[in-house]
Amino acid sequence: MSARENILTRIRARQAKGPATESAAREAVRAHIAAHPQNPRPAVRWDPAARFRAEALKLASTVDEVESMAAVPACVAAYLDAQRLPREAVCWDALAALDWRAAGIEVTARPARASDPVGITASFCAIAETGTLMMLSGPRTPSTTSLLPETHVAVVEKSRIVAGMEEAWQVMRTERRVAPRAAYFISGPSRTADIEQTVTLGAHKPYRVHIVLVEGA
Repeated sequence: MSARENILTRIRARQAKGPATESAAREAVRAHIAAHPQNPRPAVRWDPAARFRAEALKLASTVDEVESMAAVPACVAAYLDAQRLPREAVCWDALAALDWRAAGIEVTARPARASDPVGITASFCAIAETGTLMMLSGPRTPSTTSLLPETHVAVVEKSRIVAGMEEAWQVMRTERRVAPRAAYFISGPSRTADIEQTVTLGAHKPYRVHIVLVEGA
């Protein structure tokens, strides 16, 4: 028995519960969540993509829009040039097939290191209500790519924009039968107000978050 199994067995024993298989326990949790309706929320009377863009800009992210995934490399190249950043980046595996070389960017699909200037990722989904990116960790979606470089470029398909946090969690439960090791949320560049209560961007990296909204595949 592993340490994890030993701990869970002891917890179930203290709760006067019998042993349960992992799959049975997950189904019990899903049934419990499904049986409880969402709490009252403000009415959604806005377009999700427009609201997401507006809220992301409030968070000091920058936003571009393109018609298709094929247009993403040129859009990213223009952004890097405008910011006087090197045309060099690392990316998630899912974006490696884009024609970065034609846009003049040297992109490598691997987890980021602290020395990498730019990390390019997709997102699991985006939350319109707050302008937030929802990211799930995994072997093909390393969190370092969005957290270590000074510049994070996120490619977001408009079809993956949901109204609020509640919908984001529901999409994860529906699409991922097994929860990832970590789900984390990005709301603009890193910031802190620990020093004299003065907001400083990029305190823990990244300094910049640039979002490319994609209309279609």
